[in-house]
Amino acid sequence: MLRRLHPDQPESFAFTPENRAWAEAQITRFPEGRQASAIIPLLWRAQEQEGWLTRPAIEHVADMLGMAYIRALEVATFYFMFQLAPVGSVAHIQICGTTPCMLCGAEKLVDVCKPRISKRPHALSDDGKFSWEEVECLGACSNAPMAQIGKDYYEDLTAERLEWILDELAAGRVPPPGPQNGRYASEPAGGLTSLTAHYDGRMAHNASVARAVAIGDTVKRIDGTEVPLSAPWLGKPKAPRAAAKSEPKPGAGIPADETGVTVQEAPAKAKAKPEARAKAAPEPATNPGVKPAMLEAARAGGPDDLKRISGVGPKLEALLNRLGVYHFDQIAAWGPGEIAWVDQNLEGFKGRVSRDGWVAQARDLAQGTQTETGA
Repeated sequence: MLRRLHPDQPESFAFTPENRAWAEAQITRFPEGRQASAIIPLLWRAQEQEGWLTRPAIEHVADMLGMAYIRALEVATFYFMFQLAPVGSVAHIQICGTTPCMLCGAEKLVDVCKPRISKRPHALSDDGKFSWEEVECLGACSNAPMAQIGKDYYEDLTAERLEWILDELAAGRVPPPGPQNGRYASEPAGGLTSLTAHYDGRMAHNASVARAVAIGDTVKRIDGTEVPLSAPWLGKPKAPRAAAKSEPKPGAGIPADETGVTVQEAPAKAKAKPEARAKAAPEPATNPGVKPAMLEAARAGGPDDLKRISGVGPKLEALLNRLGVYHFDQIAAWGPGEIAWVDQNLEGFKGRVSRDGWVAQARDLAQGTQTETGA
């Protein structure tokens, strides 16, 4: 499918202050010279802020990452997760049309969208609240047919159920995502025939649906006000690199032609001399953090099995023990300063604490250990 920028574009784009701080924090996840690796999350946040991905937003992100505009455009036009035209103000419906969903009735879901929203995909409904498209496999084949609405999956759909979901969204309510036919997850449609004990005492929803219901943001866009900056590895965000001078960018003030393409500026003729590059400003110092309280040895009863923390293997467990970390409650007590220190002192495993969310995991495991021991 040919993907081009929409002919009607806003004049400019800027992240909200909160989203700007979030974006700069994402850039610091990548080593110097590799900031362009943050292109997808930054484009996604820009789309969540505006509803769709505009040309000014793509160019703004490219400037933040020191990329030529054409490089950012290549990413934005390649991935179907990026909407290059305005979408419904309430919801954009993405119906999976690949074989399993098609065999299970995806065409009937499309038949709901055409009269209800628009005859053509990517066109707005008369009230501007909805839009729809057919997409390739979304990976929920066992719960076919399904659709992605905003951030969440609505599975095991029928035409009647999709009609109801659209009614709820139009009324300002967010229907719980996940299976829509009473299934808990992707167990057999006829019910479990084995491992039935594992379903005793389960939550009302599976983990994915429970999380979505708790957040309640299936179709809500991120304007930055409700999104905390979560970057415990940071001291101070590194300054973004200047845009590369040697790569062409669209000429300033030159409008796009009918294909969405603009005339390119001529590339710079001269490259920086080696001695000039050597005089570049040094990287800002890394936040040293605060060393947490350590133990000389495990407490009576022996050390906890730290490998129960997702992301911790035998080598990491041995390294933690050498540092003086033996118990879940030690990790559970770490704040941002302690996390930053440990992240930087895990030789060969730097950044694992914040990346894998050790503190939250350790807190749950510590509570379980206390219950078992009667503490």
